[in-house]
Amino acid sequence: MPVQGEALIGALVRRGDTVAVAESLTGGLVCAALTAVPGASAVVRGSVTSYATDVKASVLGVNAQLLRSGGAVQAEVARQMAHGVRRLLGATHGIATTGVAGPDPQDDVPVGRVFIAVAWDDAPGVPLDEVRMLDLTGDRAAIREQTVTAVLELLESCVAEGRE
Repeated sequence: MPVQGEALIGALVRRGDTVAVAESLTGGLVCAALTAVPGASAVVRGSVTSYATDVKASVLGVNAQLLRSGGAVQAEVARQMAHGVRRLLGATHGIATTGVAGPDPQDDVPVGRVFIAVAWDDAPGVPLDEVRMLDLTGDRAAIREQTVTAVLELLESCVAEGRE
């Protein structure tokens, strides 16, 4: 993780915030990047690598009908993954990645299509989050690495703006 990772962990520590990670295409790389930073144990609650679609529903609470009807690579799935892991692991922020790293398309979704999400504490009955769609290029490793960078940058921007 680049030097900015230290700044992100530092910002979370100063705010007294925590983070939990739900990953699909990144397969644990996001949590590994966070925990590579000294002091991360003060803010990282843990992660769920929900590579299989049914795990997204059974562990993270993603709506099973949503997954059946539209597949795992969509904005609402990323949103629900982020909220699900935040609640499951008791974190201030939940972050999520879902997408197609390749080499082949999945469920008519092109290689490089990725959704990332950051979720934070719900207001009464209102989930608060930010979700982005990315169309990335490169091989499988490049797409996964770009996804890690993008979701951590999104988290950093949400923390910097004081979203909670």
